[in-house]
Amino acid sequence: MADDPKILVSTQWLADHLKNPDLRVLDTSWYLPDMNRDGKAEYDRGHIPGARFFDIDEISDTRSSLPHMAPPVEKFMSRMRAMGVGDGHQVVVYDGAGIFSAARVWWLFQLMGKTDVAVLDGGYPKWIAEGRPTEDLPPVLKERHMTVQRQAHLVRDVTQVAAASKLGDHAILDARGPARFKGTEPEPREGLRAGHIPGSTNVYYKTLLNEDGTMKPAAALKEAFDAAGADLSKPVITTCGSGVTAAILMLALARIGHKNASLYDGSWTEWGQFDQLTVETG
Repeated sequence: MADDPKILVSTQWLADHLKNPDLRVLDTSWYLPDMNRDGKAEYDRGHIPGARFFDIDEISDTRSSLPHMAPPVEKFMSRMRAMGVGDGHQVVVYDGAGIFSAARVWWLFQLMGKTDVAVLDGGYPKWIAEGRPTEDLPPVLKERHMTVQRQAHLVRDVTQVAAASKLGDHAILDARGPARFKGTEPEPREGLRAGHIPGSTNVYYKTLLNEDGTMKPAAALKEAFDAAGADLSKPVITTCGSGVTAAILMLALARIGHKNASLYDGSWTEWGQFDQLTVETG
């Protein structure tokens, strides 16, 4: 794999750079309720040396009724400063599933105008499988100044997505599993209708990953998007259940060089609850 410190790096790359004083490693593990896993508890038991824990649910817009929406700029800055993550740092994010919630935090950094951030390919499982070092103590934190410039074009709200759905001028790509997309399987969150945004295309996030949790190479990613019927000649809006696996699509699009993409932050948790929004099934 060709390492790209702005998109994706290998476990070997991270091992080689782990003692770099300007490197910051973040454990961003977060899981769906049905996964029965606790990211913070797992971090406390063991993590990559020097890693800080990034709490997706806490570092979010807690004023919103929707789960882990992107935080206000001020909150993101203050949390990162307190964690000792600031300007001039190369950031590597990882999770305990391979590539799952780490992509969401990678996207959050992009949204905040921070581009020196990469996802660890294969995440903590690959790191452990290779017998690499871990520790169970949190690092000593020193505040670091961070400046943020929000990139509004990387996020979409329900009004913008509804317009895109109606006009057909964007490729709306849904990262959820095929059964949820078709509406044949109930949503894991109560009170949501089943189905998908009209005109959207199903690009199941797992089709972009290898069995070991690493991301497929660029050529295979292009094939996966083509096989799903994604029209990448249009600007892309990615969506999923709550804006986590949609970010895996964003990461894959970045890897193949597709620049014109944004993420629907409310995703199906928002769209599926409002009766005035049309739902397609099948």
